[in-house]
Formats: sequence, C-alpha cells, structure tokens
Amino acid sequence: MRRADRLFQILQFLRGGRLTTAAQLAEKLEVTPRTIYRDIAHLIGSGVPIEGEAGVGYLMRDGYDLPPLMFNQDEIVALVAAARILQTWGGTKMAAAAQEALVKIDAVLPAAARQQAGQVNVHVMDMPWTRGNWRDHLDRFEAASESQTRLDMTYEDEQGRQTARVVRPLGVWFWGKVWTAVCWCELRDDFRMFRLDRITAVSELDRFRPEKHQTLRAFYDSGAYKH
Repeated sequence: MRRADRLFQILQFLRGGRLTTAAQLAEKLEVTPRTIYRDIAHLIGSGVPIEGEAGVGYLMRDGYDLPPLMFNQDEIVALVAAARILQTWGGTKMAAAAQEALVKIDAVLPAAARQQAGQVNVHVMDMPWTRGNWRDHLDRFEAASESQTRLDMTYEDEQGRQTARVVRPLGVWFWGKVWTAVCWCELRDDFRMFRLDRITAVSELDRFRPEKHQTLRAFYDSGAYKH
C-alpha cells in the first residue's frame, strides 16, 4: 500500500472521535506500529487535529474532514480520458481499477465538477485487431516486472511458429495498437520484446535478482527498442 493511501485509511479509522491505538492501526493496515507513529506525526505536522500519544491511543475530534478534491476542467478531462483508455486498452485488473477510481473521484467531487466529469466527450474505440488473452497477460507481466518474477511462456511469432521461453519481465509498452512486454530472454541471452496478444500460455516461476546488464535502463541504453 502506498503511503498516501495508508494516510487516508488512518484518517478514516480515526474519524468519529474513537480512541484507536497504534497497534490496532498497524494490524488493520498490515504495517508495524513504528510506521504508524511516523504516519501520525506526519499527519499532525500537516495540521490534522489528531490527539493522543504513543502507548495510549489516538483520536480525531468530530468536525474535521478532508477538503473536497478540486480539479480544473483540463485536469478533469485528462483523468476521465485516461480512465476510459485503460478501461478499453488496459489489462483486466487495470480496467476494473480505472472504473473504481472514477467512482471514488466522482464521490468526492463538488457538484459542479461532477457535472463536468459527466460531460467529457472523450471516447475510446475497442481493439478488434487484437487476439488472445492479452488483457490477463498484461496484468501478469506488469505484476511480474514489479515483483521481479520469472515467467515461463509459449510465444507464437508472426509466421505462427511457437517457442517456449523463460523471461525476466522488465516492463510493458503500449504502441497505440498492441502491448508488448520488454524482457530479458534467457533463451536468447538478450533483450526481447514480445507482443502480448501472441502469447498463448504463461505461468510464474521463481523470483530473479536484477543484474546490471539486464535492467530496463540497460535496455534503453542499448537502443534495442529502436529496431
């Protein structure tokens, strides 16, 4: 969980004047009490009226609330357009998260801004030229690049020939029509880019330790993406 999300959750737990200990917050948010102490200190330093102390508990008096989110028209258009693009061209989890983000933003926007968001005339066409289970593959490769997990996959090239590959995902790229995964290919012992709609099967293996010549930075420096 990002720190910003955790701070927001702490405010929700403290809302209503209930005395809550750092240990209780740590258990709910799956962090250490020390982390909660630092977060509480940060919130107090930011002007949030939290009362209490370590070992006793914390509370926030009634009447304090987060200020409404304020976006100008250009920002609203950008947020709605980005969410709609992900709903159509993103992975399965990305699309669901984009929809949920729109719902959350809509819930806290002032009435005038909410009306503006509903009137954004930016629409996205589907991608009928893609094939296969590329949405789930996108989620899996994005997650694997974050967790540094090797993947075992079967890949079909432009001529329909299939090969088995073990890869170390480094990131995903969108080219306007298709998504590709940037990987270190253990079969070729080099960088390779794979179209996600040409992957026919994929499964997780073990974690990998990044090596200096196999990172995304090394990929950029090599200029391999230009070919």
